Amino acid sequence: MEQHLLSEGPLLDEEGNLCEAGYAFSLVKKYDRSAIKAPSLRIKEWDYYYIGNKNYGVALTIDDNSYMDLCCVSLMDFTKKTVLENSVVHLWSKGKRGLPASSEAGDALYIDKKVEMRFLHEGEKRHLYCSWKDFDKKGNDLRIDVLLLRSTSKAMVIATPFKKKGQFYYNEKINDLISAGYAKLGDFFIDLNKDSYGVLDWGRGVWAYRNTWYWSSLSAMNDGQLVGWNLGYGFGDTSAASENMLFVDKDAYKLDDVKFDIPMDKRGRDAYMGVWDFRSKNGDIALKFTPILERNGGGNALLVRSIQHQVFGTFNGIIRLPDSTKAITFVDVVGFAEKVYNRW
Repeated sequence: MEQHLLSEGPLLDEEGNLCEAGYAFSLVKKYDRSAIKAPSLRIKEWDYYYIGNKNYGVALTIDDNSYMDLCCVSLMDFTKKTVLENSVVHLWSKGKRGLPASSEAGDALYIDKKVEMRFLHEGEKRHLYCSWKDFDKKGNDLRIDVLLLRSTSKAMVIATPFKKKGQFYYNEKINDLISAGYAKLGDFFIDLNKDSYGVLDWGRGVWAYRNTWYWSSLSAMNDGQLVGWNLGYGFGDTSAASENMLFVDKDAYKLDDVKFDIPMDKRGRDAYMGVWDFRSKNGDIALKFTPILERNGGGNALLVRSIQHQVFGTFNGIIRLPDSTKAITFVDVVGFAEKVYNRW
């Protein structure tokens, strides 16, 4: 598969369509919400951070889908196999959250009666702060305070069109963010300092009403190297580029196709807690994913529905570097994979 490298310039043309589709290692295309010509309620923007280690994971989301906004925190304990989660939703946000046009500047804020969440830029670091009153059923307050520092200047960036004019997705994944901080809920304390790494999922676009995506992310120390990946597929026209990329220390390698083989139960349904296989046509990706816990999310409200299966577990196998006989071997490295269906 020949993949197109994006050039610098505006993301959208005068008619609100992508100027070009493809990938890059940074946000070379300039996103401008005012250049979108699609109906305003179709615009979707979000900043999602996940920080974790082999024992715990923390996810924070600020999302503005125009017909609604969302603030969400998930706390995963891989040793006890538990998930604690809470969210706040407001209808008809229509871009009022004012999420930044770039991941490199500007702050994302969500301030409500019970929750204060801030994604801030402080010099070279990103400061994630959250204070949430009565977060759990026991009435415990939540506090999260994390600093993230980039380990590499390279990221996975992709501009993907859909079939319908004016629909697109502009996405950046920044892996291998070095973490310093914590999350505290009552007596439950998550240390996010030593061997803890994060990823930013920064997304802006106009989506088709129905879609399914598959996504896997990993950021961890592996055999003395800081490694990470973004693997995914399932929506839009990806003929110009895939979203698959491998990070090794400060280098990034563009990967071709990938397929997630999720096992099935006796009724023919996805058995998410079974062992998954990750593979590519050319054999450069050969991984087995053994789940630890599953986080089920989403909701159903008449015309709007989201079914989310985010699974955390360990990866074993190899990813071969492009045009090389060298392969990176993974042994029990913790990451996640998900399948999400949206009608939104």
